[in-house]
Amino acid sequence: MSTPAYRRILLKLSGEALMGDDPYGINEKVVERIVGEIAEVSGLGVQIGIVIGGGNIFRGIQGAASGMDRATADYIGMLATVMNAMALSDAFRRHEVESRVLSALRIEQVVEPYIRARAIRHLEEGRIVIFAAGTGNPFFTTDTAAALRGAEIGAQIVLKATKVDGVYTADPQKDPTAKRYHRISFDEAIGRNLAVMDATAFALCRDIKLPINVFSIFKPGALRRVVMGEDEGTLVHS
Repeated sequence: MSTPAYRRILLKLSGEALMGDDPYGINEKVVERIVGEIAEVSGLGVQIGIVIGGGNIFRGIQGAASGMDRATADYIGMLATVMNAMALSDAFRRHEVESRVLSALRIEQVVEPYIRARAIRHLEEGRIVIFAAGTGNPFFTTDTAAALRGAEIGAQIVLKATKVDGVYTADPQKDPTAKRYHRISFDEAIGRNLAVMDATAFALCRDIKLPINVFSIFKPGALRRVVMGEDEGTLVHS
């Protein structure tokens, strides 16, 4: 296939993906590699929205588990995603790729507020849009933010970047006989209790028939192969 299979995508990046082998924080070499692959796909004419997590800095659910108020912990986690989004945007600048950070929390001194029409305009003008601060509400994960923003911007697919190159019948690190699903329906994934995304995000994607492709962001060239419609990762579809 010589042209991309998708015109507009929503890429979900976990905060942990930015750590590399570090115990926490942002590994600049890892960010440079990831941004380079995203920039390559953008150069194909694909419009890209990115939802970034904050688990490399702070995870709200862990803060709540240690006794912190859950809503407060989630807001701290949202601020962590803003920091990650700014780091990504700066890396895109070094690659001479235009990007904009749109935050669900209003921090206008450093990033733009999220406005749906503004996000779509940026995409149509060829800029990469990085959605920060999740949905702007506690008790909702960045997986749910990815499903929501994907629906709002009219993305054709949600690409969930993980450490594993797809969805397997079992944990491939524990079970050497585990097989990767190339394609699987939403109903099959639910019936087999496969942890593709959190339940709220998964249900939203299923209900609006927004497919999900789970792939490894650590596998060189995987993002491009997914966008080109090749057999990479696992496609979850209606």
